[in-house]
Amino acid sequence: MSDLVLSSLDEGVLTLTFNRPDRLNAWTDAMGRRYFDLLEQAECDPGVRVVVVTGAGKGFCAGADFQTLAAVQDGSYDVEPDKRPTTHPTTIRKPVIAAVNGACAGLGMVHALVCDLVFTAAEAKWTTAFARRGLIAEYGLAWILPRLIGQPRAMDLLLSGRTFTGAEAGELGLANRVVPGERLLEETLAYARELAAHSSPASMAVIKRQVWGDWGRSLAESESEAVRLMLESFTRPDFAEGVASFLERRTPAFPPLGA
Repeated sequence: MSDLVLSSLDEGVLTLTFNRPDRLNAWTDAMGRRYFDLLEQAECDPGVRVVVVTGAGKGFCAGADFQTLAAVQDGSYDVEPDKRPTTHPTTIRKPVIAAVNGACAGLGMVHALVCDLVFTAAEAKWTTAFARRGLIAEYGLAWILPRLIGQPRAMDLLLSGRTFTGAEAGELGLANRVVPGERLLEETLAYARELAAHSSPASMAVIKRQVWGDWGRSLAESESEAVRLMLESFTRPDFAEGVASFLERRTPAFPPLGA
């Protein structure tokens, strides 16, 4: 099970790699448990400031494994599902960046879009796929997609289930950056290291909570909560260090999250 998602840490950036390349990293319950366990370990590890998620081989994640789907269809599926929701990465206090290197389909697309940032290879193949498999917009995608790209575009991708490239994903607004595949991980890790070196872990944690949480708030509620959080931030050492490092023209030395 430990081989299903590989883990490596360098310069404050934890890279998690879905590792079923022979199946284009198709999703299984065991793989999901390993992924979420590693995210929770990263949450508690002061050495981790940013998480990058990618796939081994030619795929990011090709959706649910068809053996699992076949077992569901014939009634033989008897695995106890993980109680953590697919949106679990949104609750992790540290930034999670998807590096979509290849096939990103169905459930795989959901896993990419519940990350905080998305970098994609220009040639990567994306698809919601659900309508072409007799399924529905799963795991909150009907909520996420319209908020990211608007209802008309979301309807197109969900109803047609058509395949589109990473380049179009960028044009639609699904990805923050589109790069040639051979440079994807290099550029994603460089961006992640920039966050790890220059952005306050406490600030990033609060901002992440604001952005995901404020989708369900009114503007007035969001502004009111922001004022409370701003006053709270004045009391943290991150604020003093952020101002001092700027005035002294040096790289900040922010404390790790929770310190």
